[in-house]
Amino acid sequence: MEINVENVGNRVRENTSDKKNEKIDQKILDHIRQYKGSSREEIDARIEKLRKEWDIEKALEVNASAVIMAGLLMGTLGRKRWYLLSGVVSVFLLQHGIQGWCPPASLLRSLGVRTRREIDEEIYALKELRGDFNHVSADSSAVEILASFRK
Repeated sequence: MEINVENVGNRVRENTSDKKNEKIDQKILDHIRQYKGSSREEIDARIEKLRKEWDIEKALEVNASAVIMAGLLMGTLGRKRWYLLSGVVSVFLLQHGIQGWCPPASLLRSLGVRTRREIDEEIYALKELRGDFNHVSADSSAVEILASFRK
């Protein structure tokens, strides 16, 4: 089974209000403007921070797993109705996997949690500011470009 990562990010954006998407996009543009004219070291540090940033998928998976485990533990040690918590969160995670949306996703998007694609867009814009693509010409083949990045 092939997973199309681009579609995952698109589904999240499609199921997020335009206002929330615009707020996230504006934040990306603000960051890029902030780093325009910055030193290579400052841009490197920002890129490293972005590489460690949790995207919406990771945030949902980790949070859902933690809540499911807590519900199971509380159901085992306490009242059986705690098992419902695990069931509800499992349904939310399934819903997100199928539709690209679930109630916790809306909350996380409101908090500014981005898709991997949104994070990567900022990384690539910063790489452009840093000058990573200056050596790429219209004549360069894809193989030459890839080889230059692997050096």
